[in-house]
Amino acid sequence: MQRNFRMTVGYDGTRYSGWEHKAGRDTIQGKLAQVLERMTGQTVHIIGAGRTDAGVHARGMVANVLLDTEMGDTDIINYVNQYLPEDIVVYEMTEVPERFHARYNATGKTYQYRIYDGRQKPVFDRKYVWKVDGRADILRMKAGADYLQGTHDFAAFCKNPQKKKSTVRTVDRIEISRDGDYVTLTFHGNGFLYHMVRIMTGTLVEIGLGRMEPEQIADALATGDRTLAGVTAPAQGLTLLGIDYPAR
Repeated sequence: MQRNFRMTVGYDGTRYSGWEHKAGRDTIQGKLAQVLERMTGQTVHIIGAGRTDAGVHARGMVANVLLDTEMGDTDIINYVNQYLPEDIVVYEMTEVPERFHARYNATGKTYQYRIYDGRQKPVFDRKYVWKVDGRADILRMKAGADYLQGTHDFAAFCKNPQKKKSTVRTVDRIEISRDGDYVTLTFHGNGFLYHMVRIMTGTLVEIGLGRMEPEQIADALATGDRTLAGVTAPAQGLTLLGIDYPAR
């Protein structure tokens, strides 16, 4: 009898071609499926709460999978973590009702992006930050973030938006803080478009460096013109922190 399991996954995305399975490429979904198929002897289909790009990291990706097994939660998680590579971990594995769907039931997501604007090379953090040239003014960045918060059409902050799908999203929180040479941006919303967080980050960084003005974000939102927004920030500075679900 198949049982539905919810799992919370963390990973260093540096050497992977993103979350989603791709033939002939190393992906997070693919690695998880390999281990679970080895455990059950069956083909499995893992449903993720979303997709992360190549090089993007996660501390709280959520997925669900139907497994035909009599093993308990603890035995499954011990088996999976034993055979997963060292840069992927399953933090939780819990049996949930059959109707639970990691993607359709999600109500919000939190992403974090880290920037380094110091003079020295961030040798030990280079895989997890974006090194920018120049000192970012976080007060200017916060002024820009005020324009992004709320419910908007984010077509200008998406790579290759699909005409048949809505590009309206709600971003209800953007926090920006500095700790020495590191600037951290935290985004929370009901969902994010392809490259949306990275483009918002790139735009805010350009504002912080004086290359754009905060008011230009209003023009980008109003027109949907991608060329009016900033650059797409590199993947390695981005981490998916967690997924929101209704209270059980």
